[in-house]
Amino acid sequence: MNIVDRLVSGGSSGPLRSPGLVSVPPELSVPAIESAFPRRLHPYWPKLQARTREWLLRQRLMTRRGVERFADDLRYTDLVAGYYLEAPDELLAAIADFSAWFFAWDDRHDRDVVHGRPQAWRRLSTQLHVALDAPQDHIRHPDPVVAAMADCLMRICSHLGDTWNARFIENFHPVVDAYDQEFRNRILGVVPAVADYIELRRLTFAHQLWIDLLEPTARCELPGFVRHDPVFQRAALATQDFSAWYNDLCSLRKELAGGELHNLGISLIHHDGLSTQEAIAEVHSRVSRCVDNFLAAEPSVQQLADRADDGTAQGARHAAAVRSCLFNMRNWFSSVYWFHHESGRYRVDSWDDRSTPPYLEDPEGRK
Repeated sequence: MNIVDRLVSGGSSGPLRSPGLVSVPPELSVPAIESAFPRRLHPYWPKLQARTREWLLRQRLMTRRGVERFADDLRYTDLVAGYYLEAPDELLAAIADFSAWFFAWDDRHDRDVVHGRPQAWRRLSTQLHVALDAPQDHIRHPDPVVAAMADCLMRICSHLGDTWNARFIENFHPVVDAYDQEFRNRILGVVPAVADYIELRRLTFAHQLWIDLLEPTARCELPGFVRHDPVFQRAALATQDFSAWYNDLCSLRKELAGGELHNLGISLIHHDGLSTQEAIAEVHSRVSRCVDNFLAAEPSVQQLADRADDGTAQGARHAAAVRSCLFNMRNWFSSVYWFHHESGRYRVDSWDDRSTPPYLEDPEGRK
């Protein structure tokens, strides 16, 4: 049975994986995820960690000591292996490296803020914009963050056609701009209002990029009438808002300890006068509503797939792609949820310095 047939028939790919002995604190527990969203992993997952370790070293994003001590424990490859099921192995490897790059870029952003390096950050942002438009010219760029991004883009953009590639790049530029806005806010001590933060977070989390990557995973560029359909967008947004808000929920104490300003909980504390515990409860409530919103939209997306199947070969292909996208949207919930309880990135209580992750290495040798 081929990929399309498995998805059309409602089947799945990859082994089911239990979360093992991970304990979830009550304030972070979402029972609906644990009971109704089985955890799956791409069959290629066992090879991803080794490949990404080698890639991090080759691209100079982490030192050998950092890779040996921390890379596996960070579990960056687990995240995408639980989301982009059915992706070709080489695409999954490229997305896994892209995910690791994204975390490295985020750490670089944080250190440039902490050490007050606006010129270095502006230079990096400018170089990223330039490299986005011509990644083939920047795979040997002297800045590892620029070179690694170019490498990921070249590999990711080899799987679908020019129109998807152009759309992916077009959606990437605003992500860089949003990181610039967050940099300025943090330097100036600005805590965004809740609505402003939500809008900014949807860009800094790169909602649209992760949604776009569902298409090469399904081996099919979706037609505009599917991508722009309100029910498809509603389901996709629910998965990504869940991921962003759950990340904020799990990161809140770490970010409060580090004096950071960009977190949904921090905006609620600063602008709505909530206590830390009240903010945790409110973010948790929003996270749970994302799950409810997805479940409400899921049957309508299934119906959208049925409508896309118009009796032609192309219609059947589009219908199978929609079902593939929906299947992986559903998997995103469990993948993100368990990642946050297994990755060393969020075990703040075990750090010597709650404001400085032990895996973080400053590009200039300073912490």
